Amino acid sequence: MKGSKEDLNIRGAYLHMAADAAVSLAVVIAGIAMFYTGWFMLDPIISLVIVIVIVLGTWSLLRDSMQLALSAVPAKVDALAIDAYLRQLAGITDIHDLHIWGLSTTESALTVHLVMPNGHPGDIFMDEIVQTLEERFFYSSQHLAIEQGTTNHSCSLSATRQLQHHH
Repeated sequence: MKGSKEDLNIRGAYLHMAADAAVSLAVVIAGIAMFYTGWFMLDPIISLVIVIVIVLGTWSLLRDSMQLALSAVPAKVDALAIDAYLRQLAGITDIHDLHIWGLSTTESALTVHLVMPNGHPGDIFMDEIVQTLEERFFYSSQHLAIEQGTTNHSCSLSATRQLQHHH
């Protein structure tokens, strides 16, 4: 089904339809087998098989929906590649506060602070970054902050800063 791999909602609906069809088929086959053989233990056995198949088939759906609910970095996102792309841009001496999360099952967002000692490079430069993030990394929403690096801006979520606060 088109979109069933990328969109969590479509995948959930697809798995639901597939499970309904499989359960219906299993029930009919088990019913016919029990009718002709009289072996009624087939009913609970088929029920357990159906449960196992449904749990195994929907495990990734549960995992992906939990990641989205917890604002985790989407699995398809290569945060290190984004970091490397931003760091190699002309005029950028450092980046920090790079945060990536899913907005929905098909859209991601990021925020980042770009340290540029020469100041804001202009809208065309920023537009090129946004376009590359959209085309190469599939981001629909970004927030890019420019800093000159004249003061120490540290992310409150960084491991280094959290360690400093715990000592």
